[in-house]
Amino acid sequence: MSFRYDPFDPAVMADPPAYYRVLREQYPVYYLEQWDTYALSRFADIWKVLEVNDGTFVASEGTLPSAAVLAAHNDGPVPDPPLHPLPFHANFDAPLYDEVRRATATPFRPRKIAALATRIRELANERLDVLLPRGHFDLTAEYAGIVAASVVCDLVGLPTDLAGDVLATVNAGSLAEPGSGVEVADARPGYLDHLIPVVARRRAGEGDEVPIADNLLGYRLPDGAALTDHEAAVQMLGVFIGGTETVPKIVAHGLWELSSRPDQLAAVTEDVAATVPIAREEMIRYCAPAQWFARTLRRPFTLHGITIRPGQRIISLIASANRDEREYPAPDDFVWNRPIERLLAFGRGQHFCLGSHLARLEITIMVTEWLRRVPEFHVDAARASRPPSSFQWGWNSIPVEVG
Repeated sequence: MSFRYDPFDPAVMADPPAYYRVLREQYPVYYLEQWDTYALSRFADIWKVLEVNDGTFVASEGTLPSAAVLAAHNDGPVPDPPLHPLPFHANFDAPLYDEVRRATATPFRPRKIAALATRIRELANERLDVLLPRGHFDLTAEYAGIVAASVVCDLVGLPTDLAGDVLATVNAGSLAEPGSGVEVADARPGYLDHLIPVVARRRAGEGDEVPIADNLLGYRLPDGAALTDHEAAVQMLGVFIGGTETVPKIVAHGLWELSSRPDQLAAVTEDVAATVPIAREEMIRYCAPAQWFARTLRRPFTLHGITIRPGQRIISLIASANRDEREYPAPDDFVWNRPIERLLAFGRGQHFCLGSHLARLEITIMVTEWLRRVPEFHVDAARASRPPSSFQWGWNSIPVEVG
């Protein structure tokens, strides 16, 4: 009876896996009375819920609602937000969500992603050329973070010399005051300061093509209205935030895990072309920083004998699913060649991560180029840091020394 889980509790987010183990074992559908929300912790349950795309679960209150949003309990289904001004499209159900997602999807089709390999490899080696002579630097922020942010800059029409600013802006946006969580994406103006000028330039026909911005400018809402510069920029936030925030933490943390297991590191470095794509999947499972995503019910749904009512919410604890003993034997162990048949780190169903192919390519290339050029490295664990957040548990800083 003394157990209590709350993602907005700093004590929980200091060590979420310990709480997830209890949830999976004893409380697979855990009710958070203060937020009128149920937390799901088992892989199979989350897999089942996320495959339901019939309007039962919607993100009309946001995929990462703050404590202020969850504190207001709903008396029945919550409708989609108003069209004007248009918030982030993930807050809508089909068909608007699907239409805007398609407008932003052009650069993420598999063939276009494959064509980015040379550019990503070039960016990775440019960073290593700068960093390796220094002997010590930050693996997350200065290597993987700058490479990933540079790729995002290319995709959204920003010069790559802004990569450091983009990375800092996104990392600052994921921080949270204890007990509050983060605000919804379109309430973070620092992001839009980068993106609105891009949309304005493309509306004026200036500069090179930016397929994401160009497609959004050509999109029309159900009432026939075009998007404003602000509204179009808001729809680009998924690429801007997701592409910048997640990959660097997986790359840096994954390399740290390998370095702390010399036998595994030796096995992976024997033939990086063959082994890194396998190790990459374990890095994603073990190191992905996102902890949960929320949905609000529009229809009753029953799980483990508990019926969740319209207007109530669920949070799918993706990070708990990634450590579920029922899906992965010895899940708290990092095993570079672990067989992984299913993975939830990129979500599932309607909201499956648009950038999953790009993320896998970036991780593969950054890890490969690192192992190819850095035969020895040591992580300064005492100086590594995980800033407070209600929805992610990722290493923003991993200092490293290279031999």
